[in-house]
Amino acid sequence: MKTERTSLARHEELEEVWGAPPGLGALSSVNHTTVGKRFIVAALIFFLIGGVLAMMIRTQLATSGNAFMEAGIYAQVFTMHGTVMMFLFAIPMLEGFAFYVLPKMLGARDMAYPRLGAYAWYCYLFGASMVVFSMLIGMAPDSGWFMYTPLSSGRFSPGIANDFWLIGITFAEISALCGAVELVATILRMRAPGMKLSRMPLFAWYMLVTAAMMLLGFPPLILGSILLELERAFGWPFYDPTLGGDPVLWQHLFWLFGHPEVYIIFVPAAGMVTVMVVTFASRPVVAYRWVVASVVSIGILSMVLWAHHMFTVGLSLPSSTFFSVASTLIAIPTSLQFFIWIATLWCGRVRWETPMLFMAGFFITFIIGGLTGVMIALVPFNLQVHDTHFIVAHLHYVLVGGMVFPVLAAAYYWLPHFTGRMPARHLGKVSFWLIFLGFHLTFLPMHLTGLAGMPRRVHSYSPDSGWDVLNLVSSVGGFVQAVGFAVFVIDVIMHVRVGRIAPRNPWGAGTLEWAMPTPAPSYNFASLPDVQDENPLWEHPEIPDEVASGKYWLAAPPEGRRLTLSVEVGSGRPENIIVLPGSSWWPLLAAMATAGFFTGVLLKFYFGALAALAVTIALILRWAWANGARTDAGEVQANADVYLPLHFEHADGAPGWHGMVYTLVADAAVLGSLIFGAIYLWVLAPSWPAPVVAQAPLVLLPGLALAWAVVFLGMRMARPFSGAGPRHERAMAGVSIQVLALLCALALAGWSLKGLPAGNTHAQSALVSALLWYGIIHLMVSLLMCAFLMARWRAGFVSERRRLEPRVIWLFTNYSLGSSLLCATLAVLMGH
Repeated sequence: MKTERTSLARHEELEEVWGAPPGLGALSSVNHTTVGKRFIVAALIFFLIGGVLAMMIRTQLATSGNAFMEAGIYAQVFTMHGTVMMFLFAIPMLEGFAFYVLPKMLGARDMAYPRLGAYAWYCYLFGASMVVFSMLIGMAPDSGWFMYTPLSSGRFSPGIANDFWLIGITFAEISALCGAVELVATILRMRAPGMKLSRMPLFAWYMLVTAAMMLLGFPPLILGSILLELERAFGWPFYDPTLGGDPVLWQHLFWLFGHPEVYIIFVPAAGMVTVMVVTFASRPVVAYRWVVASVVSIGILSMVLWAHHMFTVGLSLPSSTFFSVASTLIAIPTSLQFFIWIATLWCGRVRWETPMLFMAGFFITFIIGGLTGVMIALVPFNLQVHDTHFIVAHLHYVLVGGMVFPVLAAAYYWLPHFTGRMPARHLGKVSFWLIFLGFHLTFLPMHLTGLAGMPRRVHSYSPDSGWDVLNLVSSVGGFVQAVGFAVFVIDVIMHVRVGRIAPRNPWGAGTLEWAMPTPAPSYNFASLPDVQDENPLWEHPEIPDEVASGKYWLAAPPEGRRLTLSVEVGSGRPENIIVLPGSSWWPLLAAMATAGFFTGVLLKFYFGALAALAVTIALILRWAWANGARTDAGEVQANADVYLPLHFEHADGAPGWHGMVYTLVADAAVLGSLIFGAIYLWVLAPSWPAPVVAQAPLVLLPGLALAWAVVFLGMRMARPFSGAGPRHERAMAGVSIQVLALLCALALAGWSLKGLPAGNTHAQSALVSALLWYGIIHLMVSLLMCAFLMARWRAGFVSERRRLEPRVIWLFTNYSLGSSLLCATLAVLMGH
């Protein structure tokens, strides 16, 4: 009884610290469980919206000459269907699931940046709502979910319909990048003590590769959208071939994102499959290291085969050959995973629960999609079926087979964890057979209509084409599939309300998320367990009871602080204790201000947009001011005989440092995409050279280099990190030197814009201006951050032990000066 009372008291203490505020205060919650559930529910709602749009498409195409929708409405519907499913459902659903389950699998109490996760959620919600709102007011984009130029340009698509897409999707992509940074930091730094990389749950490996692909794959689309919005709003002709642009540049930037996105969707779903295969085979996965190698290989190859979507644009023979071979090669690591799954099931004792049915549907459907993928990787065949319904069929076999079926399996598998109740067997099986049969009835005939020549994106076709029967079959199958999804939704609702109470670990899984009560408490673990095995609950079934009794790490009373561990990347050895922030309104307020900025840009109300941006920056600075401490805490007890520093007194292993590194990886991907676009137009675009060449002044290069040297000198002066006395004054002088040097660099970069031809005269001038503005924006941010650092230093937040903030800010400052110098060099070269 004493142990039970102690466990209960520990639970009450932790719940008081980690729990969400009641009522409307729940909107300020930053807990990963709450944020993950919000992502999942919102993504499900958008999936249902996308499904309704899909049924409208199938109704229109059911018969030839159908008048259900006219061509303009049909264009809006298929554009919104693809947009909703690709951007507003697939990635947010997987990201939300990872937010929910990963810390629990890894043995952590939360994600690395809880407030950033809450901000990401609100950015997704506001950006997605902006896109859907365009449809409600009859101003939905109609240029396709891929927004190909020149159709999507201002000349051929006036109005703000396409601006809704460009701005809303960019807003939502901010959410995805925030989530990617948080996932990488959490996986690498916030695992259970002793959990080496070689002992991580395989789902964590899948999500690590996915997050890395997001950091590198999303920036090209964000940059491409910004450039297209600049062209539509100000006439900067990045994609206009008459003024030195090239519409094919948009395709490169879009598919630099678009093809990795296919694997960004598939890889997390494959990770879910791996977890469930291991559980229902009741044995560890066969060839753990080969699974990791195959996933990493998929991540690398997915980044280098984007142009296999572009075989018909006139690629050179060597380029077409390279992308064709790369597209075929990626089938090897993908196939390897399937063989490992089959071998694991073959060597185990398979239990055919409802999730296994959906996984069987995944195996069959995705293999068919993979085979057609190898077919269209071959250039001669691709040229024949490009832009036909064969491609539509392939796309859906890959995305629905590779993502939707695993997600449905995962829903039935992890629902007991979400709700503490077991799903019903019979409705789940009915749902599976309706979805499975309806899907194949819908999309299998599309291979035939595509081979018969039916093009994509047409709202009507002739009765003489011979496509009526196949299209009617597809439409009937679509509605059968819709009924299956409706049964699934009903099943989930009934499960939540009347499902029988689930026992702990109802599937007999070996991963840590089942070591806690269900539904999960807000703090996940009463104490953080030591992990020495890939499936700890199989090797040590006593872990759940020992965690609750406080046997492991951070079992002491929390004293009002949200504490979790940070570990060394490779070994999993505990390095410091992370103090996580509690519930806060700052993420919501900052997201609302960010929404104001994007709304101002959408409405061409640029003064209002700048005002909203200023408010956003002010809110983020206020948010950041609440972090840190004004006094040294020293080492804190983490276990019975182990004491560790708090994270802001251990700069090398702190989440802030790592978050900045991963953020700069994404930033560098934006810069790389901009440089790629500049060189591409410079070398390959028509209408070059420009009639009037934009020439950045040569003095900009030595000026920026000198400023960088002075900033570096200021950093050296501030190195003692002292908070008082003469060393403190020297540190303040060092930071002041940095601020002055950045001011001079900013003034020089701003002066270099003076005298350039207007950006709307030629793509060369637009590119030079874009390169210089990239540097100016980063210098402005660095200046603001250094001024913020000076204020924090004076307020006592920096000392010899508490040196995290200077290291993070100086990392960004060095990147800003280096990237500004690189941009200036390219701008000078393009004008001389």
